[in-house]
Amino acid sequence: MALKYSRQRQVIKNFLMTRKDHPTADVVYMNVRREYPNISLATVYRNLSLLAELGEIRRLRVGDGVDHFDADISEHYHAVCTECGSVTDLKISGIDRIMDVAGKDFDGEITGHVTYFYGVCGDCCKKTLPS
Repeated sequence: MALKYSRQRQVIKNFLMTRKDHPTADVVYMNVRREYPNISLATVYRNLSLLAELGEIRRLRVGDGVDHFDADISEHYHAVCTECGSVTDLKISGIDRIMDVAGKDFDGEITGHVTYFYGVCGDCCKKTLPS
């Protein structure tokens, strides 16, 4: 599918590429709006959905009721803080075996997986330590 170039879509993607915190559409909108004050929230949502469908970004659904977005489409995992809701990249070596392990008890062919790890981030752990 040949897609017509969109400056707004490119600005949204460029913004995501500067972030490691996996922002929501609202955060993307508030930041992109600084450069394009007339952009609508609907335009941001539509372009984020399109970029995700095209595989140019990842849509993360971590269980908090909102979508988060990630410009890093390489194979990696995410950790979600159960206190503050932050979503961070998690590099895990050796987990690529998970596909083989899962396939042993599956009558078919495993072609992919999505895994999120939940816990308390370092910043939140520091807040709960007694002074």
